[in-house]
Amino acid sequence: MLIRKLGRTGLRVSALCLGGNTFGWTTDQKASEAVLDAYVEAAGNFIDTADIYSRWAPGNKGGESENALGIWMTARKNRHTVLIATKVMGPMGPGPNDTGLSRQHIVEGVEASLRRLQTDYIDLYQAHWDDRDTPLEETLRAFDDLVRMGKVRYTGASNHHAWRLTRALWESDKRGYVRYESIQPKYNLVFRDEYERELEPLCLEQGVGVIPYSSLGSGFLSGKYRPGADLPKTARAVNVQNGYMNDRGFAVLAAVDKVAGKVGATPAQVALSWLTHRPGITAPIASATSVAQLKELIGGIELKLDEEATATLDSASAWQEA
Repeated sequence: MLIRKLGRTGLRVSALCLGGNTFGWTTDQKASEAVLDAYVEAAGNFIDTADIYSRWAPGNKGGESENALGIWMTARKNRHTVLIATKVMGPMGPGPNDTGLSRQHIVEGVEASLRRLQTDYIDLYQAHWDDRDTPLEETLRAFDDLVRMGKVRYTGASNHHAWRLTRALWESDKRGYVRYESIQPKYNLVFRDEYERELEPLCLEQGVGVIPYSSLGSGFLSGKYRPGADLPKTARAVNVQNGYMNDRGFAVLAAVDKVAGKVGATPAQVALSWLTHRPGITAPIASATSVAQLKELIGGIELKLDEEATATLDSASAWQEA
């Protein structure tokens, strides 16, 4: 599998980051392990999860995905061969201090994640969302301490505006703290402007690794959702209906279908290939609930579109300044 360096670090990661959001939710332990085994067999080494996955599901309390990964790594004895990225910030309890990026919540969060993952270190620990109520200096100092203690190797951010990421990088430089080496933005063929307007030039200039989530638009860019057709009976269908099933979304999907027909690939592979080869992109995040889905995703990483195909997709999905 294609391997890339994560930002300015020496860490080398596979260009497909396997999303762990379905583990312990829509994918049970047996199915999760089948996908994980196939991913490692295909030379994948980069797995993304979060402490809150999947707290939103009825009967769950959070940590289900990390638990599934911990069970798998312990059974396979392969912790040293995989890179685990997880996140902290979301609410993990009813108390006022059970959320955010305070030193208290970060320290409690990392210990809980380590227990669930059955490991003594996290490769990439990320601020899941920005926290405007906590001073950046407090947050970054807490992350810096975790790296110095060896509990975390690198730190990153997710869902941060460009000006806040800039401020965080400045604070780290000013105070000599470890910096956010990566960013997780929402980015795909339909949802381009928010990342490309300000985050893309910042990340290129500062050497920040980019691991986009929602790479396939929650499944929309796989072609599962069509005008006038019944919605798939999936947990994400309502979000897709509200965010992607509109004139722009279907125009982009038509271009994806056109390119897929020409190159002999699936729509999902075309959309993933376009994203993988965008400037500055390290590794798109995509999840799979079966080995067949995983193999399709890997095919998208390996697919290289020509200039004509890329231009077709760029034209159909282009955004304009308001």
